[in-house]
Amino acid sequence: MNYFDGTVPPSPSLCWDIFCRVIDNFGDIGVCWRLAVNLAQRGQQVRLWTDDASALSWMAPTGMAGVEVLTWTDCIDANQVSLGDVLIEAFGCEIAPAFIATYASCMRSTGRKVMWINLEYLSAEKVVERNHTLPSPVMIGPGCGLTKHFFYPGFTAATGGLLREVDLLARQNQFDCASWLTQQGINWQGKRLISLFCYEPLALGEWLVQLATDDLSTCLLVTPGRAALAVKKEILRQYSRNPLWNKRESLSFFYLPKLTQLEFDHLLMACDVNFVRGEDSMVRALWAGKPLVWHIYPQHDEAHHAKLDAWLDWLQAPPSLRAFHDAWNAVGSHPRERVGQLPAFVPMQWIQPIDHARQRLLQQDDLANALINFTSNSL
Repeated sequence: MNYFDGTVPPSPSLCWDIFCRVIDNFGDIGVCWRLAVNLAQRGQQVRLWTDDASALSWMAPTGMAGVEVLTWTDCIDANQVSLGDVLIEAFGCEIAPAFIATYASCMRSTGRKVMWINLEYLSAEKVVERNHTLPSPVMIGPGCGLTKHFFYPGFTAATGGLLREVDLLARQNQFDCASWLTQQGINWQGKRLISLFCYEPLALGEWLVQLATDDLSTCLLVTPGRAALAVKKEILRQYSRNPLWNKRESLSFFYLPKLTQLEFDHLLMACDVNFVRGEDSMVRALWAGKPLVWHIYPQHDEAHHAKLDAWLDWLQAPPSLRAFHDAWNAVGSHPRERVGQLPAFVPMQWIQPIDHARQRLLQQDDLANALINFTSNSL
């Protein structure tokens, strides 16, 4: 059963240990925090172990009842930690051997069962459905003899689903766009609003020029960090090439501060089009239900191209949206020349696949609920 009205489905209360290493861009800790919150909303007790919790000071400054954030170091004294019910290795991070050894010893001496889950990255590729929930016996190390299970977030009912808070739809229904824009200091006068959360797309400069020459005025809401640096660099480059490139000032810029996860959701709800990057923000943009362009995390072996194609296939994206994604993600040759003119009004063929995808996802179980069901049944 799916719960969309903010009520919490009945489920046994378990203690979850989620381990997260912050690699770069804070995407890992962002997803893990959302997962912790989603589990706590459903009556679970969560301990989030991380080697760098600094980003939570602005992502989630008020914390969450039922979630305890703990420092993950290589010298964790697991003997001082009460045994939980579920261990989650987020995105292939390896839990401290001492922690595993203590868990394994306690399990063997008491006969108590603990679920050990390897939470994988998000993908729409078919391999996700094939590998979801498969067991992986541990053959060496302190956990020898135990079993991990792969758990894959995904976009179909044959996967673990996506993170979705129990109160998400209620929050969306209550959202006051005009009031939120005013609170952010954005003097909105009817301009098209586009959010920009990206890495450094090769086509960024050409796209800015297209927006500056479009018949419809645009305000670009730029997120801090790499996106803001990339935009400012391209603006300087364009002015050096052509001082009159934005002479009508049809394109304006508003540089946002760091937003909490809740406020980032509001940003996506407020905009007409959302440019997002990585996994977490793409999922949030899907829930926002607005046309989106995804800057997928680039990999050196270009494996991300196949992941992007698989996602576009699942989305049933029309040719124009596929072409824009290819250009934005530097797929193929001459990506700078392949950014199509963004229409003054986003065509229906960009809106419809997002709306249809959102409706399909709402009929599927969410990631936290799928995890609870899987672990409860296994235990």
